[in-house]
Amino acid sequence: MTAGGEGKQALILLRDVHKSYYRDKIEIPVLTGVSMTVGAGEFLALMGPSGSGKSTILNLIAGIDTPTRGAIDVAGSSLGTLKPAQLSAWRARNVGFIFQLYNLIPVLTAFQNVELPLLLTKLNGSERKKRVRLALELVGLQDRDHHYPHQLSGGQEQRVAIARAIVGDPTLLVADEPTGDLDAKNAAEVLTLLQRLNREMGKTIVMVTHDPHAAERADAVLHLDKGVLKEQEAARA
Repeated sequence: MTAGGEGKQALILLRDVHKSYYRDKIEIPVLTGVSMTVGAGEFLALMGPSGSGKSTILNLIAGIDTPTRGAIDVAGSSLGTLKPAQLSAWRARNVGFIFQLYNLIPVLTAFQNVELPLLLTKLNGSERKKRVRLALELVGLQDRDHHYPHQLSGGQEQRVAIARAIVGDPTLLVADEPTGDLDAKNAAEVLTLLQRLNREMGKTIVMVTHDPHAAERADAVLHLDKGVLKEQEAARA
């Protein structure tokens, strides 16, 4: 199953992926034989009821978790062949994370929160400063760089989190319910920002959402139910 944009080079490829967890030696299947392709520059929404495996797919393609069996190739790397240290370095280069509850550090300013991922790189201070300012400008918060999270609205906090996700210029953005904690106005602003990152900067985005209005912003929507992909639909003309 292809997630929209036929003809685009594949950035994400899952082949017969299964994922199970174990509780007291009892196997609990989460994904069952999932195969999907996401082209470079696509914006894909994953929908489905709670427990359907949406967030598990995000964790797998982001290299946070590993499949029980099956193959996952992302950004030219076969994730199953990478050792933990290699996988950590791969994530730092290729993946930006956007969470429902922002995951900002309260004692750090917006600038410092966005800079955090760059502290693991070899960039010097002036290069880090330049990238952080650019990222904050892209999300429209260049005038809030010295504000702490408690001084920002929910929508502003999420935009800081998006700036943190893009500051390292990742290949892939994974967003887990990015509007789930926002009111309608702020949710719309965040979704418009994600669309801009996709359309203007060519970022590949995979977003988990329960909200049909959020899914409408994507290029394509894939539905999961009990760990199985159900159907695909075009979400945007």
